[in-house]
Amino acid sequence: MPKPFGLRRRFVVAAAMVLVATAGFTSSVSWSTGAHADDIASAPLAGVTGVGIHNTYADTTDYPYLADALDTGASLIELDTWADFVTGEWKVSHDNPLGNNNNCVQATSSANLYTGSANKDLNSCLDDIKIWMQAHPTHGPVMVKIEMKDGFLGGLNATEFDSYVKAHLGSTLYSPANLLTKSDGTLYPNLDAAAQADNWPTYGSLEGKVIVEMIPGTVEQAVEPSSTWVDVVYAQHLLDLYNSGNIANAAVFPSVLGAQSGDPRARYSNTALRPWFVVFDGDAATWVNDGNTQWYDTNHYLAVVTDAENVSPALSDTAPSLADAQARVSELAADGASFVSTDWNTAPANAVLSEVLTRG
Repeated sequence: MPKPFGLRRRFVVAAAMVLVATAGFTSSVSWSTGAHADDIASAPLAGVTGVGIHNTYADTTDYPYLADALDTGASLIELDTWADFVTGEWKVSHDNPLGNNNNCVQATSSANLYTGSANKDLNSCLDDIKIWMQAHPTHGPVMVKIEMKDGFLGGLNATEFDSYVKAHLGSTLYSPANLLTKSDGTLYPNLDAAAQADNWPTYGSLEGKVIVEMIPGTVEQAVEPSSTWVDVVYAQHLLDLYNSGNIANAAVFPSVLGAQSGDPRARYSNTALRPWFVVFDGDAATWVNDGNTQWYDTNHYLAVVTDAENVSPALSDTAPSLADAQARVSELAADGASFVSTDWNTAPANAVLSEVLTRG
């Protein structure tokens, strides 16, 4: 059962954000050292709940630049990609496989995160994120959720995607190899063993870091057999890298879509792949009604829940009251969510984007 809200600790970053106007910047973020901040900082990543923005790249009205979305203090942002095997890049768009439609710019430094033309490829989106994180080194970790609309195509495979992500996120990336590595330098046998041992670093030690989650796209789910979806392909890729001694090359955590009672990894017929999933992604309404959400928390898995507004009683998609938005995030945190995805882009409800709560 969810714990009463009054018994849980709330760390509201929004109340302590310091916005400092500087040349070429919209804002700079500082994090509170107030009540319970130490508890959040010392908790493992799997012990906290953050809030994020659905289809962050597409809301060019509220966030003309991707950096504007990061300025909210959000813990999760989302990008949708299309494989362009002609150019060797991934497009970022909701429904155009041949072009870009987004708020990413071709920034090369923090001074031009908020300038220049938008609608760039994934490489620029990742560059924008890296540059922003480097300019805000005390910002808490950010989950970058990537929906790969049409999966891997042609030469744009898992190996190429690893290289692509690593090249553009650089030292800001927290990778599967980081989770696998014990304090003595040896490795756990798989990601599941590492997660169950709660080998996640503390939230505070992940300041300035980016974690990339990959989910199967709507197009590949509609037209391709599940054996070729990116979750299966990338889990096999992780297993192969581990067995060949090259797990350090991996950049991404594949996600299991769909919250359900019991272990949803049972859907994978190849049992060797199941221990390589420790991130789960599902609908918030299903999550609340599932009856087994604490299983994810108990095993220290990361759980991303989407469309928080649709949990009964339903809230406004974009502009609930601040009290209702905070209560909904608290409810989902108590139910064991790690990241709560919302479309709350209207003040004052968007103040919840910077909240970080104790999970469970």
